[in-house]
Amino acid sequence: MERPCIKVCEYDDDSGWCRGCGMTKPEKKAWKRVRGYRGAILGALPARLAAMAAEGHATGEAARGKK
Repeated sequence: MERPCIKVCEYDDDSGWCRGCGMTKPEKKAWKRVRGYRGAILGALPARLAAMAAEGHATGEAARGKK
């Protein structure tokens, strides 16, 4: 399974979610170690990115270089 990280790594101050991929810092660290958790992480990402976008934040590739 390919990692969802797109190397943007800018985190939302309120939620702690990465604006590039939607993962939290602990989830990014757990990705390699806890393979059984990957499906749960992947399942949560679209809703997280949509929630941040609905609040007016740039997400995914659009977040590259934005703060």
